[in-house]
Amino acid sequence: MQRRHFLATATASAATAVLLPGCDDAPRALQGGFTGVNIERGHALRDMLQSGTLPAPAEVRRAQVVIAGGGVAGLAAARSLRLAGVSDFALLELEDTAGGNSRGGAVGGLPCPLGAHYLPVPGDDAREVQDLLEELGLRQRVAGRWQYGGEDGRHLCHSPQERLFFQGEWHEGLLPVHGVGDATLAQYRRFAQAVDAQSRAARFAMPTLKLWGSKQPLTPSQQALDAITFAQWLAQQGLHDAHLRWYLDYCCRDDYGAGTQRVSAWAGIHYFASRHGFHAPGDAVDEARESVLTWPEGNGWITAQLAAPLRAAGQLRTGTSVLRITEGRHGVEVDALNHASGNVERWQAPRCIVALPVGVAARVVQSPPAFLTAAASRVQTAPWLVANMHIHAPLTDRPGAAPAWDNVLYADPTAGGLGYVDAGHQRLDVRATLAGPTVLSYYQALGDVQDGRQQLATQPWQHWAESALAALAVPHPDLRDRITRIEITRYGHAMAIPVVGAQAFLSQIGLEGLHSGRKVRSNGERATPIPTPATARLAFAHSDWSGYSVFEEAFTRGHGAGLAVV
Repeated sequence: MQRRHFLATATASAATAVLLPGCDDAPRALQGGFTGVNIERGHALRDMLQSGTLPAPAEVRRAQVVIAGGGVAGLAAARSLRLAGVSDFALLELEDTAGGNSRGGAVGGLPCPLGAHYLPVPGDDAREVQDLLEELGLRQRVAGRWQYGGEDGRHLCHSPQERLFFQGEWHEGLLPVHGVGDATLAQYRRFAQAVDAQSRAARFAMPTLKLWGSKQPLTPSQQALDAITFAQWLAQQGLHDAHLRWYLDYCCRDDYGAGTQRVSAWAGIHYFASRHGFHAPGDAVDEARESVLTWPEGNGWITAQLAAPLRAAGQLRTGTSVLRITEGRHGVEVDALNHASGNVERWQAPRCIVALPVGVAARVVQSPPAFLTAAASRVQTAPWLVANMHIHAPLTDRPGAAPAWDNVLYADPTAGGLGYVDAGHQRLDVRATLAGPTVLSYYQALGDVQDGRQQLATQPWQHWAESALAALAVPHPDLRDRITRIEITRYGHAMAIPVVGAQAFLSQIGLEGLHSGRKVRSNGERATPIPTPATARLAFAHSDWSGYSVFEEAFTRGHGAGLAVV
């Protein structure tokens, strides 16, 4: 029996069983709290930097390289150093676990994502990510073709992958198709043609720094897209259909933290053109190219693999806030607060990789270079929230498509709501997925919410929990009866928003402080240089330098910074 059909029939049986008279548990008092990100620690660092009264170092340590920041870029830089034979380095990370927005957690003993929850199968431009997946056993040659997901494909998202709650029912896929008129379908086709035309007019690449080899990374047509919002461009193209506009706005909020009224037209087109295009209903689809890798803990699985050898070698130092980075003629000094001991440690090294958000980097780097100051003044970031809900029994499901990994509500009533993923969907035992407990991870992008960052910092966890429960009560009316605990992860500055003018600005200022790290492959072939913003002793690496936050951007920039240091 196909997994999709099994899920559909078994879910109905499971829902019937748990709703039998006398079998349903009484509603539980909602338990939960904040987890995942130590906002107080981050705010204490901010206040300390603003006051200018930094404590003196209590001890001095030395290394060949210091990496400031343990997100994806910092972890990638550390891997790059290890591959080059450099072992004398230290990675300093503010949180208690490395991984940044790609960390994993657990609720009720079940793993779940605290942020990014999937990685698309990378395209040819993301060679560094492809190499990583090969190293982790997620990419291999089979009968002359690349195969992803491991030998049995278990790390690829299981089917069904996604569904949409639309007009009172669940529908396969996220694009509203069933119940829409011919005019809507015609608008879908027009948008598909427009994306294809833009792709043929100029090259879109992910990661974007693969376009930095020339003095003009953006073509004139791309500069024109970067100069207006996506909503303005859609209006110019006569693309006004409400269903199409909802879908595109959802896509932008999902990847960029803000909708079509804020992100640039370049970003809106890039979402599709840099990956697999846009497919109108009836178009041929390359399913292998559109597959995604995912795990119960989301991309936390990858960052855990990257962090493990560093922890074993004593190179990873978590719970450590970088306070000051000073570049001198003969080396770099990095002052960092060890939160466990309460002491400030001074690290001395010939080189430093600054894998921090540009706003933080501009505060901690003393006498920052002009391109860093300029970037910090222009980059806008979106607050973000993840609500992980542990449920003890299957939920009653509305009619339509079978339960999927990604479940989205059309016109979600919660501001910035993006639906939820089911952490149990990747279990190999489908019966266990349906009968046992699981964790639903509900996402909320607050980039378009007025005072969203302030609300995130001041509202109690119950506020966000009730908001998520109210939204999901529409397709799952018994959710409140099934939930045992809900944990809220807050990101005040989760991701850079690719606003109007961001790409032209970042690409140009990045070229002012450019250094190219080259990589020689195992067959002796020299790979394409990886451009890295750098000074004499500092190399900068973070997805902020791309103007938007995805794994491919952060990883490649971190890898390139490691090469630049070597």
